[in-house]
Amino acid sequence: MIGFTLRDGQWACDGVPVAEIAGGTGTPVYIYSAGLIRGAYAALDAAFAAYPHTIHYAFKANSTLAILRLLRGLGSGADANSGGEIEAALRAGFEPAQIVFTGVGKTRDELDHAVALGVKAINIESDGEADRIDALARARGVRARVALRVNPDIDANTHAHISTGQRFNKFGVPIDFAAALLRRLAGRTGLDVVGLHVHLGSQILDVGPLGRAARALADLTREVRDAGLRLEHIDMGGGLGIGYDGSPHGSPAEYASAVVPAVRPTGLHLLLEPGRFLVAPAGILVGRVADTKAYSGCPRFIILDTGMTELIRPMLYDAFHRIVEVTPRAGDPQEYDVVGPLCETSDTLGHRRELGPVEVDDLVAVLDAGAYGFVMASNYNRRRMPAEVLVDGGTWRVIRKRQSYGDLFRNEE
Repeated sequence: MIGFTLRDGQWACDGVPVAEIAGGTGTPVYIYSAGLIRGAYAALDAAFAAYPHTIHYAFKANSTLAILRLLRGLGSGADANSGGEIEAALRAGFEPAQIVFTGVGKTRDELDHAVALGVKAINIESDGEADRIDALARARGVRARVALRVNPDIDANTHAHISTGQRFNKFGVPIDFAAALLRRLAGRTGLDVVGLHVHLGSQILDVGPLGRAARALADLTREVRDAGLRLEHIDMGGGLGIGYDGSPHGSPAEYASAVVPAVRPTGLHLLLEPGRFLVAPAGILVGRVADTKAYSGCPRFIILDTGMTELIRPMLYDAFHRIVEVTPRAGDPQEYDVVGPLCETSDTLGHRRELGPVEVDDLVAVLDAGAYGFVMASNYNRRRMPAEVLVDGGTWRVIRKRQSYGDLFRNEE
């Protein structure tokens, strides 16, 4: 049985009891389902099967090496947003020609490294960045493969903090200026302009804006072909969301139906950069109840040994995650605020949640935590990073050890 299911009175991951895993690793712990990742990748790949495409997994969602290796084995390329993520790609076995390098503030050292490696494409964010890449490439006697990131000024109807495709966002070159810049880049001896790139944002539930962005890039492609640019691909970025609360969201088939008809007339290869869609439902964060409080006139509190240092999304984006008892007890549900141990009022994983009777030392799981979970974790309050576990084929293994106190202080020593 694939995924997170309630069976025989307790939650399990791919058939393995979550309590068994947490008992072996301690808490907090992230647990991932390899089966769910494979299923999501297959669904997205199949939806676009009628048009030439390549999936480049967005490392920013979850860059744990075991997850990267799993996706590489499925045929995925890499979407890296920093020098560290490029290094993660190489350590996970990706070839430079499988790596797309994105990011709004790439340093000179990062750019030089990407040029030296010969990555598939560096997504240019500005005129100035184009100049720097050109100079670095000419100094090495090579031509760097680049794509222009276009800001199409399209509202993705997502949270303001994760919207990236509007004129007032910091990302990309405004579409009004893109054609002129592309014509200038065509004459640069250090650049090989191979594509156009767009990314509207994250957690997009309505595929309509993605279709509009695809049409905008297709129109731009036709406009600049007269400059002698021989483009190879259109990169649609990522952003396809999931239903954290069970609400409807765009499916891979709807996504393909919105994008492919717009791109098809160009004849260009299509790149996709999914992150959240592939890994968010495949992960949970498991914590243990450290305390409970219930005083008249105050909320009932469940205080866990995990919180914003492990999963900051609810605090940073007011994001909703379902929260469940790992081994539910019999009894009437009650309303709780589920909070963490940090010295911050914002350290709240869920307000006014209905759970059954809960006692100290019970296990609680936060669902759909596979994306922007561990990868955004911190050591605030000198807390140690949690362990991570991958369940595959009915067995589980630790893919990241819990950080020790020695690890925590090593660089200071």
